[in-house]
Amino acid sequence: MNGPAELYLLACFGFGLSALALGQNQDTEFTFVLPAGRTECFYQPTVHNSSLEVEYQVIAGAGLDVGFTLISPSGYRLVSDFRRSDGIHTVEPTEGGDYRLCFDNSFSKLSMKMVFFEVIVDGHDRNDEGREAWADAATAEGLVDYRLEDIRASMDAVYRRLEKSRQVQAALRTFEARDRYLLEDNLWRVSFWSCLNLLVMLTVAAAQIYTLRRLFDERKRVCT
Repeated sequence: MNGPAELYLLACFGFGLSALALGQNQDTEFTFVLPAGRTECFYQPTVHNSSLEVEYQVIAGAGLDVGFTLISPSGYRLVSDFRRSDGIHTVEPTEGGDYRLCFDNSFSKLSMKMVFFEVIVDGHDRNDEGREAWADAATAEGLVDYRLEDIRASMDAVYRRLEKSRQVQAALRTFEARDRYLLEDNLWRVSFWSCLNLLVMLTVAAAQIYTLRRLFDERKRVCT
């Protein structure tokens, strides 16, 4: 393979990878604190005829529950969860516009909640642009010994596996954070009640010893 052909292949490879990344990397992850008695809303833009997946989980706070509502750009309520600790919802196909994701903690007057959520948007239009870029690059396929479509198929497979691994790792991190919060909260409760029980036991023991000593006290008062 000659030098110009190699450079051309590398240039096409880099351009196609950039187009592919821009087309598929539309995921959003966010962790926030939801105050007591409040409702927080977030907006996710989407294109027409794509797919939207929303996953949320409460990782800290009393009860580990929130309300969740997903509203379409046209104003229809697609999902309505009440006092749940986690959930996964998918919308396909989507409308063009901004989807509204609302988390409700108005039922709690004292406890704030820490919430993690992830939004995955699969925009087919941008993916089509990446495919067109690869199709244009593939016109000079005769200059090299490799097939660009085979390279693109391999890249797609690697990207999907990496993206799936990243999503699983993010979910595991939220599970680990929630489990750690529960362990720390349970440790505080166990320590508090253990100390309280120990104090009660020592008080009862001291009272019993004092009572027994008074019962067997041989000293008597003698009136003269």
